[in-house]
Amino acid sequence: MHIGLSDGYNTVHPHARCTLDNVMFGTYYNSEHRVSTYVGKTFYPVDGDWTLEYGLVTGYKSADVIPLFRYVNDGWYVAPAYEVGGKYGAVIGWEYKF
Repeated sequence: MHIGLSDGYNTVHPHARCTLDNVMFGTYYNSEHRVSTYVGKTFYPVDGDWTLEYGLVTGYKSADVIPLFRYVNDGWYVAPAYEVGGKYGAVIGWEYKF
């Protein structure tokens, strides 16, 4: 779910990730209907069972590489979002893991 942003964003993000210790890297189909790749770290716990994921990601129109931040708990996540033109919002979702 995209909150505070324009309509037309992809709402399903197939995702493949590899995590070694607290280092993560992977790829996903992003909100702009493009493929993104990322590398980052997981910092846990931040607050109770919540973790913070942070890193760098490619595949967005606004820049070649942008920061990645996600606040995650039991499959649920919240991430800040920016739209070209100066609009800020959030992406809230649920991630099913196989």
